[in-house]
Amino acid sequence: MSEPAASAPAPAVPRPAATILVLRDDPFEVLMVRRHGNGQFASALVFPGGLVDPADHDPAWLPLLDGADGLEEGERALRIAAFRETFEESALLLARRADGTPVACPAAGDLSFRETVAASGGLLPLGDLAHFGHWITPDMAPKRFDTHFFLAEAPAGQEAICDGGETVALEWVAPRDILARAADGDLSILFPTRMNLKRLAESGSVAEAIAAARVRPRFTVHPKPEKREGGIAVVIPIEAGYGETENFHPHPPRAA
Repeated sequence: MSEPAASAPAPAVPRPAATILVLRDDPFEVLMVRRHGNGQFASALVFPGGLVDPADHDPAWLPLLDGADGLEEGERALRIAAFRETFEESALLLARRADGTPVACPAAGDLSFRETVAASGGLLPLGDLAHFGHWITPDMAPKRFDTHFFLAEAPAGQEAICDGGETVALEWVAPRDILARAADGDLSILFPTRMNLKRLAESGSVAEAIAAARVRPRFTVHPKPEKREGGIAVVIPIEAGYGETENFHPHPPRAA
């Protein structure tokens, strides 16, 4: 009697993550950072971001937040994580004082992120973040992420600096220019990154991009890999609104 076929393992649970496309005008550009050569998304050119941390859920954040009313705890933590990861990876603190002006460039130190925000005299303006995209890693991936993308304007008077750990370089780039690099074969630009850059390139200024994001309905993109002749296509629904529905990955050439 034959043994019953083993059932496929359950997909890994996607971990919540958040990232910010930090924008500036004259010219219209977005901040991108390059990951180090090891670990997840090694050497990829991405937007600052990362996993939600348990500390991002801490109620102690409430006095340091503006625009938290009406947000569920999970949504609030996502936005705190987006601000935190941006600060950790680029040294940009997107906090504002009560009068709406940006805080001064924060001094380096051993403070936690919450302590850094408190010391700046500002608040994290959760409402300033415009939701821009939502992607969930395909089921078959060993590590999966449930990532929300946000837009925010770069703070005046601060300079972006890479941390030298998770990120080894950064650059301000025009969306159309980085898309041209991807078209020329820059494989460090991942499919979700390229799609979000393509959507960003539909705007010509910070205000235009944020206004468009605020009226666009949210859509969760759950890519599906499909076998094709000569490789694998990662497919997304046309309803996602990116104007493209797949990214083809050819099989590597066989060794002679």
